[in-house]
Formats: sequence, C-alpha cells, structure tokens
Amino acid sequence: MKLLVTGGAGFIGSAVARLAVARGHEILVVDKLTYAANLENLEPVAKSNLYHFEEADICDGPRMRSLLAAFRPDAVMNLAAETHVDRSIDGPADFIRTNIVGTYTLLEAARSYVADGEAPKGFRFHHISTDEVFGSLGPTGAFVETSPYQPNSPYSASKASSDMLARAWGETFRLPVVVSNCSNNYGPYQFPEKLIPVVVLAAAAGKTIPVYGKGENVRDWLYVDDHADALLLIAERGVPGETYNVGGRAERANIDLVRTICKLLDERLPNAPSRPHESLIKFVADRPGHDLRYAVDCSKIERELGWRPATKIEGGLANTVDWYLANDGWIERIRARGFSDARIGLGAKKTAG
Repeated sequence: MKLLVTGGAGFIGSAVARLAVARGHEILVVDKLTYAANLENLEPVAKSNLYHFEEADICDGPRMRSLLAAFRPDAVMNLAAETHVDRSIDGPADFIRTNIVGTYTLLEAARSYVADGEAPKGFRFHHISTDEVFGSLGPTGAFVETSPYQPNSPYSASKASSDMLARAWGETFRLPVVVSNCSNNYGPYQFPEKLIPVVVLAAAAGKTIPVYGKGENVRDWLYVDDHADALLLIAERGVPGETYNVGGRAERANIDLVRTICKLLDERLPNAPSRPHESLIKFVADRPGHDLRYAVDCSKIERELGWRPATKIEGGLANTVDWYLANDGWIERIRARGFSDARIGLGAKKTAG
C-alpha cells in the first residue's frame, strides 16, 4: 500500500510508520512537528526509499489537497492530534483547532481527492481515535463500538467531535471512512508527559512519582506496536462505514501499574539509593473530570479482521522500561528543545534520605 500518515512523527504515528516500512508499504509522513513530534522516532526508517516526509499542518487545506494529488495514497491514516488531557484542561484551543478543524480540513481534502478521480480503487480514510470519547465506566463492563459518546474532558470532547465529522462525511458524501478507537497506548518513544514514562523517568532519577488521587483509575493498556499492527490491518481491510475498537485486554489500576514499574526498576537498578522505588510514590490532587475506568471490547476486530494483541503487559512494560533506561540521549534532546523538567514529569523533589 501507499499510506499517507498524518501525525507520523508522534508516538503512535511513528510506530505505524516503522512497521509499515518494515512490511514493504510506501509511506508519506505528514507532521506539523509540534512539541510531542520527534523526527528521531523515524530514524529507523529515514534512509528507506519507501519513506517520505513533509512538514505540514492538516489545517492547511490547499497543502493537504496538493499532497494527496502528488502522492496518490491508497489510504489516509489520520493520527494528527493533540492528545494530553492535562494540556487540554490548561489550554483547550489547540485541541479544538487540530482535532476538530484539522480533521474537517483533511476530510474535505480527501473528498476532493476522491471526487477528482485521483484516488485508487479501494481508497480508505482511516480516522484514529480514543476510547475516552465514551466517557467513564463503572466497575464492570466494556465499551463496544455502539456505546454512546459521553466525553468528559476538552481532549475527549474534541476527539468525539472529530469522530462525528468522519462519520458524517462517510454518510453524507460517501467518503470511504473507517474509524478506530483505542485504549491507552504505551511503549518506546512515548513523549514523557504520559503516565508510564513519567513513572519510569522520575523513579530512575530518585524523584517522587506523582499519582493522581489514590491511583484507583483503571485503564486498558495496549502496546503501541500491537496497535500499529491493528491500524495497518484496518487501513487495508477495514470496511468503510465501520468502527473498530482496539484494546490490549490488559486492565490495570494506575497504582498497580506504577508498583509493577517500580519492581522492574528495583530489578534493573539494584544499587539505586532510592530502592525500593515504590517508596517514591506520592499521591497528588486529582485532575478535574478524571474518568474512573476505561475498557474496550475488541472482539469485533478480532472476529472480523483476525487481529489480536500479541504483547502481554508484563513483557511490554519490561520492554518499555528497558528502552527508556537505554535511551537517556533521547530524553536529554527533548530537554534541549526547551521542555522543562516540570512539564515532562521530572520536576518533583527528591524524597528525604
């Protein structure tokens, strides 16, 4: 396939790009290179003749139409998004612009691409979203593709809006749209403002590990390479008009996840003065609108497309911890780009002793 991947220098997008090239697909990565984008994430494929890159904003309609016409992809995979809930609370405007206006602009560019007869047969517009659009679950059950939307943060509301736009363009304009909603991703190359890298990097540095509330919030964890595998499958074989949930079948309360990471660090850093690393945990004031539990039922994609998560959470967490410990330079270069320790989760004071 020829794939145009927006947001391809980000965490999930770069995983898609690396896997796509490894499988022989030709890709055009389109990325605005905002704070969480990192071209280092694409270095493993940067020298491949199957890889192309364009710095561009999905809100730029003429540029998007031009790139589609020139590259002529078999599928657009829209991963360009602002994604961090805390940032959406501090400043919702960027989320409205990128996630809603950007998706609208890209949908319109794709509509022109199809209407002009430039799109190959079987073209798909694959819009990638999150389980957070469904809101918060109780102690049991799981979201299915038809669960009602009840977003509770500016981030999830903006993604819910973009999902509805994608659906409407499919219904009204017959654009071959397919949507996927994923659970929490983790793995190498994740920007260090998210929970798992925050915990790994803070604990390894002997600094306090901030945990919201009592750590009772539950998430289903999906290894990023497994997600990339599912996304490529959906881009190739997903049925236009359908939605697919993608999950890891690995629910964990935040506090249990943090303690598991601490144990992994105890094993890998036996001489650390802060060992046991669990002693660094500090409960902090919860954030507004913090959903208690997410879980997705991914039986549809398993049944209809034959996908299943391949990575058990124990192995995935071990791989992730090992990657961050082995890639200090990647973190240091993020700092060098102007991100403070406080913003990336490394600003807490050391505990006494």
